[in-house]
Amino acid sequence: MDRLLVAMNAHDVDAFVACFAPDYRSEQPAHPGRAFSGNDQVRANWTGVFAGVPDFHADLLASATTEDGVEIGEWHWRGAHADGSPFAMQGITVMGVEDGHLAWGRLYMEPIERDGAGIEQMVRETYRPPPED
Repeated sequence: MDRLLVAMNAHDVDAFVACFAPDYRSEQPAHPGRAFSGNDQVRANWTGVFAGVPDFHADLLASATTEDGVEIGEWHWRGAHADGSPFAMQGITVMGVEDGHLAWGRLYMEPIERDGAGIEQMVRETYRPPPED
């Protein structure tokens, strides 16, 4: 996680991609259509990140390693898009490490919603409880 953080904040795509196995497998369980394989796609994705958010900055808020070597990180990513509008994401990554490289990952990163629904509205819309009598 520390190597990843340094590469992100240096906007060093080569150092970033070097953290990943050539056959890296990525999933975003809340967005299954975003799954992909291979560190070539990692390079394409993060080249786009650094171009779209020229002042991209990552904070690793917390991290842990499980007994079987799985790396878990809580991230806050921020900056401004190339057009000047604010960018902010936060969430968790769960990464499997094999032979010193990230072999697989499950990302739970989401844009920070500044003006979103409050908790009551979210519960109504997401869980749809029946009306109270």
